[in-house]
Amino acid sequence: MTEARRIMPLPLGGEHGLPYSRGMMARALIAVGVAPERAYALARRVAEDVAARGTDIVELGRLETLAIEILGEVEGREALRQLRRYQELRELDLPLVILVGGATGTGKSTVATEIAYRLGITRVTSTDFIRQTMRAFFSHEFMPAIHYSSFEAGDAVPLADDPLVAGFLEQSRNVLVGVRASIERALQEGWSMVLEGVHLVPGLLPAIEDGALVSACVLKIDDEEAHARHFFSREAGAERPMAKYLDRFDEIRRLQQYIVERAEREGIAVIENESANRATTAVAELVLSAAERTRERV
Repeated sequence: MTEARRIMPLPLGGEHGLPYSRGMMARALIAVGVAPERAYALARRVAEDVAARGTDIVELGRLETLAIEILGEVEGREALRQLRRYQELRELDLPLVILVGGATGTGKSTVATEIAYRLGITRVTSTDFIRQTMRAFFSHEFMPAIHYSSFEAGDAVPLADDPLVAGFLEQSRNVLVGVRASIERALQEGWSMVLEGVHLVPGLLPAIEDGALVSACVLKIDDEEAHARHFFSREAGAERPMAKYLDRFDEIRRLQQYIVERAEREGIAVIENESANRATTAVAELVLSAAERTRERV
């Protein structure tokens, strides 16, 4: 299995355990939802334990004992249960394709980056990047919709009955051609990847054949003020002008409603992004559940 495809190795094994790494241990614990300071505290305790026993191997039973000691009975046992699930995910030896959709400003890139880190996936890309690449090859006259932001794409089809939705769908169909190519390349090479973007519209998503573990979701933010605050944080980075988003905030909110309704019809998970950590944990749960279903079929 190539490095690009590998799921994060977890410090678990059978009866005799596996070689211990403090960094690997802490990262694995954070991946299953343990707070970073507590994860590092447990990793340090395990390091002390293996040093005292003169070994670099941590056994599963001993790890459970130490987890309960540091994290408490409930959290310790839950952390070990989740670590086992991550281990089973790794043992499936399948590339992962994780699709994170949602309207502009719902935190897709943050969640995509975090889930990639938790799972040790090195390839993260966005449909905006694909759209920007396509803009370099296709002129405004040939493919007008891709030359607008998703919430402005209605300007490309002003005579449509609902220009906002019609323009957005036209843009999404165009961008999904590039999305399909990116996914096909990843599967040919056996890579895992996380792809995020507003253009991952439920019902338009490309069908992915066997040979990969696929998880898809849509993020949303119900609270309008919380959603608007995401654009203030963008302004702090000085990457894109906040006014552009706030001037079209009604359109962004309407696209969110449209995407969420499509997701509900298509049976795609909708995740409320009140907290990036909780949203990422929910995405991780989708992946782990998909892995368990795959194991049951096998």
